[in-house]
Amino acid sequence: MIPEQISADDEAMRRLRSGDDDALGEIMDRWQKATVRFLARLVGDPDDAVDLAQEAFVRIYEHRARYRPGSSFRAWLFTIAANLARNHNRWRARHPTERLGRGEDEGIPDPPDTSPRPDSEVTSRELSDVVRKAVARLPEDMRVALILSEYECLSHEEIARVAGCSRKAVEMRLYRARAEVRKRIGPFM
Repeated sequence: MIPEQISADDEAMRRLRSGDDDALGEIMDRWQKATVRFLARLVGDPDDAVDLAQEAFVRIYEHRARYRPGSSFRAWLFTIAANLARNHNRWRARHPTERLGRGEDEGIPDPPDTSPRPDSEVTSRELSDVVRKAVARLPEDMRVALILSEYECLSHEEIARVAGCSRKAVEMRLYRARAEVRKRIGPFM
């Protein structure tokens, strides 16, 4: 992340802590898309991701006094979002429901047909769908690490803060996640 944005986040949080509620709007403008994108990859449902992102910003407002200026705002935000996604996924596992008019993996397309094809090439779109599905099937700890590394470009140190583990554990999770994704997409390559 560029230093100007980090200082802009610190400044917005300073203003939010001192009672300027408009600062939350600035933070939301800056981080809404990335937060929704991150959550959609964790929970697999774009609508739930939007709701959880809103809840993440509510939590930021409620816990604004806990933010430490100079620390990584995005790591703090993604920690809140990851915890909300974890709780949501646990709740969803205990309360399975069927949505009308939607498949259970909405937003995560099925892999392409694996029967032999005359051209035997997988298009870039099909491969993207296969990768997305493989990432969605990873265990949560590996999925969080992989998404934060590959899609959100967080450093290993920031991922360790979000995941609540050591840098070495992050490296191991990333190694295992990448190996698992490679294994799952192997037949499509």
